[in-house]
Amino acid sequence: MSANETQTASNGVAKLRMQDPEVRTFAHLLVNVSLASVVNFTVWFAVTFWVYLETTSVFAAGVISGIFLVAMVSTGVWFGSLVDHHRKKTVMQASAAVSLAFYLAALGLYVTTPAAVWTDPANFQLWALVLLVMAGVMAGNVRGIAMTTVVTALFDESRRDRANGLVGTTSGISHLVTSVISGLLVASSGMLGVLVVAVVVLTAAVVHLHRLPVPESLAEAAAAGEPKKVDLRGTLRLVSQIPGMWALIGFTLLNNLLGGGLMALADPYGLSLMSVQAWGFAWGGISVFMILGGLVVAKRGVGRNPLRTLLVVNLIMWAATFLLPIQHSVVLLVAGFAVYLFVMPFAEASEQTVLQKVVPYERQGRVLGFAHSVEMVAAPLTAFFISPLTEFVFQPFMTDGAGAALIGGWFGTGPARGIALVLMLLAVLGLVLTAAALASRQYRTMSRHYRDGAGGAGAGDRDASADDGPRVAGEVPVAGAVVGQPEPALASV
Repeated sequence: MSANETQTASNGVAKLRMQDPEVRTFAHLLVNVSLASVVNFTVWFAVTFWVYLETTSVFAAGVISGIFLVAMVSTGVWFGSLVDHHRKKTVMQASAAVSLAFYLAALGLYVTTPAAVWTDPANFQLWALVLLVMAGVMAGNVRGIAMTTVVTALFDESRRDRANGLVGTTSGISHLVTSVISGLLVASSGMLGVLVVAVVVLTAAVVHLHRLPVPESLAEAAAAGEPKKVDLRGTLRLVSQIPGMWALIGFTLLNNLLGGGLMALADPYGLSLMSVQAWGFAWGGISVFMILGGLVVAKRGVGRNPLRTLLVVNLIMWAATFLLPIQHSVVLLVAGFAVYLFVMPFAEASEQTVLQKVVPYERQGRVLGFAHSVEMVAAPLTAFFISPLTEFVFQPFMTDGAGAALIGGWFGTGPARGIALVLMLLAVLGLVLTAAALASRQYRTMSRHYRDGAGGAGAGDRDASADDGPRVAGEVPVAGAVVGQPEPALASV
């Protein structure tokens, strides 16, 4: 039994303590990744705000979301392979350096282009800037995949959901900071201030990570000794061998099909109710609820059946999505998104906790990358489809069309109410999908598989005696052992 397990057993509760070496390392990595996430979220939010304000085109804003999602779909498996076949620290450093290079190129293009060019949604230079910016954002996604596998390597099963909760907390902080500064930066200097901040922060992140000592569990590639290839066929075979895995991926795919619409329309709807500065501050305030939700997960976990938690939380999220646009009200908008963001860390931590247990450690990067790509494959279609559908069908429908005459008396009329109607229809479909998943046989099968225990070893998930023998594929060293320092003592059984 490891020292971590002894602490859990003696206290009766799995806890994360800063005096533990693996927790300190995790905290450093989490802060570093969070800084990069703040930059990526800020750049992404800002370019969406900025393009919409410069061009006043809902279609252009939707295309940006579509570009982002298409890039996610096409790179997930490759990014996961990079995570499996290289040391986590190396992958994270390379991710930050590549993002930094793209942002520097975008900054150069921005300062050398006349301001009048940016008002034309069909201009080549506008979309060249968008592509450079989105490439920088995409490169940062490698760190997200790597961070999930870091949790597996550093912590035993009893503490992973709480570590995942802290990841959710930092995501909330990232959203809070991002929402405030992106609106302010865009309002004050367009994309100039955004790109300058991105360059400065990412430079600091690269330097910090370079100086950070890492535990031995992170010093070697998870798939060390394997051929350095993506191996899509082997990944597919493994996914098929995990009971209920295809059903979980399918549910998330359909859920993201609907979520892509929410993603594409949230900013235009929010900006129809308030200025860009106010919308940025509103998102900052709302993001506090995501932080609170993450802290609750870090303290209490996600329960004995994370899969059930995932589905119940999705019911709550779609119910909030249905209610937030039911009237043209800032109060409803803020309250709906507050509920949505509060429960989001429960959903994210639940899914990650399930995957960290049922997927072997040496394959987690590729399986997570593959699952991420497949789950997101429908969302680009939604983002590309929903924006023109809203602008050219539902907005006229609720402005001077049949919808305005039919329900406009109580629902309201105008372009913003067309967006609201689409959001409510998406929410209804989400509620039906989640209810069906809860009642399905696949849900019960995967719940049993998780409860019975299967998958890859992480910290503390194997017998301590394994440290005395040769290491096998998928096994990770003792958590907390820093390269060049003695490993932490193991408690006797």
